[in-house]
Amino acid sequence: QVQLVESGGGLVQAGGSLRLSCSASGNIVSIRTMGWYRQAPGKQREFVASITSSSSTDYVDSVNGRFTISRDVAKNTVYLQMNSLKPEDRAIYYCNAKVWVGVEEYDYWGQGTPANVSS
Repeated sequence: QVQLVESGGGLVQAGGSLRLSCSASGNIVSIRTMGWYRQAPGKQREFVASITSSSSTDYVDSVNGRFTISRDVAKNTVYLQMNSLKPEDRAIYYCNAKVWVGVEEYDYWGQGTPANVSS
């Protein structure tokens, strides 16, 4: 079992920045990849960014160059630095951890933190 707790969401004007944090606890040695997803009102949850245990990163095209995912291994925490925010970035942001047990992959989710971007 893995527990994820997000923080750092809030209200910001377009062009501003937010930094999201996700702290992991539990069976963290089994985590292979951590990432961020978001869900805007009336839309499906979508991938935003991910970072592997070897620190390889991936981003959805719409945030490339504006968002940066990073991790602090000592603190078991993953961050999402969001700069140059746009109104279309407004969503609930969810932390995700992918855990492999044998040949099975399991997804764990945080409770979500809101990012409200005003125009």
